[in-house]
Amino acid sequence: MRINLHIERLILDGLPLEPGQGRVLKAAVEAELTQMIATHGILSELMTGGAVPSVSANGIQIAPGAKTAVIGREIARSVYGGMGR
Repeated sequence: MRINLHIERLILDGLPLEPGQGRVLKAAVEAELTQMIATHGILSELMTGGAVPSVSANGIQIAPGAKTAVIGREIARSVYGGMGR
C-alpha cells in the first residue's frame, strides 16, 4: 500500500514555537501519522483518498522543554485517534 499524506495547514493555538519550528512540527506530524496509518490502518471511508476539511482530536499533554519532533508525534497520535481508529 502506498500512502501519500500531506497536511496543508496545521493550526495550533497557544503553542509557542521558535522561528522554523513550525516546519519541523508539521513534518513530524505527517511522518508519525503516515506510519500509524501504514501500521494500524485507516477507516474505509478514508481509503478512497481526497481531502478531509478537519479532524477532531483529543487534547495532549506536553512536557516542559519537549522537543518539537516529540510534540509532533503526540499531535499525530491524537489526530489518528480522532479519525475513528
